[in-house]
Amino acid sequence: MTRMRRPVIVGLGIGATVAVVVGGWPGPVVGLVVGAVAFWWLRRQPPREVADENERVAEELPFVADLLGAALRAGAAPVTAARYVAEAVGGPSGQRLRRVERLLSLGAPATEAWSYLGDTDAVRRIAAAARRSQHSGAAFAGALFRLADDLRTDRLIAADAAARRAGTLIVLPLGLCFLPAFVLAGLVPVIVAVLGDVLSS
Repeated sequence: MTRMRRPVIVGLGIGATVAVVVGGWPGPVVGLVVGAVAFWWLRRQPPREVADENERVAEELPFVADLLGAALRAGAAPVTAARYVAEAVGGPSGQRLRRVERLLSLGAPATEAWSYLGDTDAVRRIAAAARRSQHSGAAFAGALFRLADDLRTDRLIAADAAARRAGTLIVLPLGLCFLPAFVLAGLVPVIVAVLGDVLSS
């Protein structure tokens, strides 16, 4: 009920605001359309708890992939590796790995079982590697190690890009603060002096 109430309230608020801003007879129509779009978009967003869980699983995935690869390289079967790693990591990742283990032990296809780790490109790569290397634990382990390295590299690149963006965003307010001071202290006296000379001549 709470999840339904928030999109309704926000959609009504946005729609009413747009209707007032637009005004006239188009206001209610535009407000209704914008409010409905806002409601639809908010309803499609996952609950905050699910989003937090997905984010945590994505952060832990390189570590999980390394552990799975190590277990497979040590000779464990995928179902056994999933069980050991689930016990080791715990939390949301552990819970999802337990589902993977149950499905593998029941004979489910590798793609279907590993897809329970999440709905991301990285998980799809794990599922595809598991399908390709169903009879070779070493090949699956190699694919997991490569995936873990790629995920760490992607995270470093994203962090570097975020730091560069933050630096740019920090400079903009400083520029906006210094620009009026520069105009007042540097340009205004020059303009006043020139105007004074012109008017006095």
